[in-house]
Amino acid sequence: MDWNRIEGNWKQLKGKVKEQWGKLTDDDLDQIAGKRDQLEGKIQERYGLEKDRVSQDIDDWYGRQSW
Repeated sequence: MDWNRIEGNWKQLKGKVKEQWGKLTDDDLDQIAGKRDQLEGKIQERYGLEKDRVSQDIDDWYGRQSW
């Protein structure tokens, strides 16, 4: 997975991330700034999910994106 694509296009992708994980606030998204570990941590915090589950959810979401 080329996560650099996410980091480089974070401003454009924030809306898609918010659609998937609506409990993330705009401030959360600004702090995350495209960094996967930060995204995982915020999703865990907001949704109370385990790290492995969050990692799989992010992989699934990434795979559904049309690049």
